[in-house]
Amino acid sequence: MAGKKAANLRRATYEKELLRLQTELAKMQEWVRAEGARLVVVFEGRDAAGKGGAVKRVSERLNPRVTRIAALPTPTERERTQWYFQRYVEHLPAAGEIVLFDRSWYNRAGVEHVMGFCTKEEYQLFMRQCPIFERMLAEDGILLRKYWFSVSDTEQQERFRRRLEDPLRRWKLSPMDLESITHWEAYSRAKDAMMVHTDTAEAPWYVVESDDKHRARLNMIAHLLDSVPYHEVPPPVLELPPRPPSTGYERPPRDLQNYVPDHTASL
Repeated sequence: MAGKKAANLRRATYEKELLRLQTELAKMQEWVRAEGARLVVVFEGRDAAGKGGAVKRVSERLNPRVTRIAALPTPTERERTQWYFQRYVEHLPAAGEIVLFDRSWYNRAGVEHVMGFCTKEEYQLFMRQCPIFERMLAEDGILLRKYWFSVSDTEQQERFRRRLEDPLRRWKLSPMDLESITHWEAYSRAKDAMMVHTDTAEAPWYVVESDDKHRARLNMIAHLLDSVPYHEVPPPVLELPPRPPSTGYERPPRDLQNYVPDHTASL
C-alpha cells in the first residue's frame, strides 16, 4: 500500500461518522425512489478484503424494498449455457431501485480466470464485451459505481487466521479462499489486466484501501454519496391517528395459545 499508514480511528469517531453517512444514504435512497433513478454498486476485491462488511454497512439502515443485495451463487448448468452477462442482467434495478453486487460479473476476470473455471477464449471474450456491456448500462441511464477493495497479503492472511479460529466467522472461509493464498501473484496480474480493459470513462474503477476496515467503509460510502447527484426529498407528512374507543373486544385466554418461554428470566 502506498503512503504512510494512517492511525486507527477511535471507535467512537468511526461510529459517529458511520451514522452520519448512513443518514445521508437514507436520503440518497429516497431520492432514488422519488426520481425513479437506477443505481448499481459493484463491490469487488480479494477474499477477506472487506467487501461484505462494506455492503452490510451500506444496506443495514436502508429499505430492503428499495435497496437489495445481489450475491449470486455458483451458476447452474442451465446458466452456464447462457450469455455470460445474462444472469446478472435479471438482477439489475428497475426505476427507483438500488442493487449492491457483492461480487459481480467480474468473477470471470478474477477467480474464474485464475482458477481455470473458464476457457481462455471465454476470458478474452469477457474482456472485450465487458466495457461494451457497461457502456450500454450507462447509456440507458443506470448509475454504475465500481469499487475495488485492496488488501495487503499480510492483512489478508491475518483475517483468514481470525476466521479459522472464530466459530462465528468460520463460515466465511472456504477452501477456495485458502487456495487464493497460493495464487496471490496470479490474482494480482488478473486484477491489473482487468483494470486495463475495464477502467473506462463511462464506468471507472475506484480503489478502496482496506487494510483498515473502518476507514475503508467510511471512505467508500463518502465517495459513493459524493458521486451521486442526490438531494434531500421532503418526506410525506404523516400523522398518528387517535386510537378509537373500545367496542367491547376481549382477548382470548392466554392458556389457549403457545408462548415462547421467557429465556431472559434465567439470565
